[in-house]
Amino acid sequence: MHTEIELAPLIDHTLLTPAAQTEQILQLCDEAERYGFATVCIYPVHVSTAVERLHNKRPQVCTVIGFPSGATTSATKLYEAQEAVDNGADELDVVINLSWLKMGDTRRLHADIAAIVELTGQPVKAILETALLTLDEKRLAAEVCLDAGARFLKTSTGWQGGATVEDVQLLRQIGGDRVGIKASGGIRTLEQAMALVEAGANRLGTSRGVNIMHEISEAGD
Repeated sequence: MHTEIELAPLIDHTLLTPAAQTEQILQLCDEAERYGFATVCIYPVHVSTAVERLHNKRPQVCTVIGFPSGATTSATKLYEAQEAVDNGADELDVVINLSWLKMGDTRRLHADIAAIVELTGQPVKAILETALLTLDEKRLAAEVCLDAGARFLKTSTGWQGGATVEDVQLLRQIGGDRVGIKASGGIRTLEQAMALVEAGANRLGTSRGVNIMHEISEAGD
């Protein structure tokens, strides 16, 4: 049976509700520490709060850039990313520009991600929004983001559809050992989480991390 110790360090404990309040962010941080999750994943406006709460503690602070559409300008994304890092963010989940991808404008798509990678120096997870892409577009997006220096390929924002085993397998096949794969969107159960890990994900974005830990605990009783 899979244990909490094996799965918890792969989880980005996520709260991306626009109306999230400070007490909820603090609770998220406390849960992440309690269960040993990899990060808390929150909007940029909450980064300073989370950084203060998690000071000298194991979980890192992850935030989202250009979220959820990816359709802001490159200059806006870069400013948002730099401000987040200045506020203490450890990881950046950046939504790619889907319009440029679908038009085949790989130059701007590459530059959009590469500028953030180079100027912030922090790990970037490129969000591909796989539910909206063809197979060829998934491959192209993955290759461009890898070349731009992304540390992770992330399946989804969760706003346009969720992670699938097939997409995780594809991204792992493309990325090999060069990159992490983050599955995100619709991960609600232990069964789903383990299927995605077995498919090749080494990070899971979910708001149900505590529920999944409870499932593990109950299964061990």
